[in-house]
Amino acid sequence: MALRNLYKEIKGLKVKEVPAYLKPMLSIGYAKNAIRKGLDNYHAKYIETSSVDPLLHVCFGGMIFSYLVALPEERRHLEHKQHGGH
Repeated sequence: MALRNLYKEIKGLKVKEVPAYLKPMLSIGYAKNAIRKGLDNYHAKYIETSSVDPLLHVCFGGMIFSYLVALPEERRHLEHKQHGGH
């Protein structure tokens, strides 16, 4: 959704104007502000409403993280098995 809005805003600019438009968005302060705003929105949407969704987010996020951490080791095992090793 955010990328769609960014595209709509950039679409009307000339090519020379795009770097000047994007440069402030790539600063540390802008990133901190965007993260703070996102966390505030998350808190208002899920925490203040006593929703069970944050628990589900933690559970599924933990599963995805553990899968991604174990993936390189599993790929090494699979590659070794495919090359005839035991």
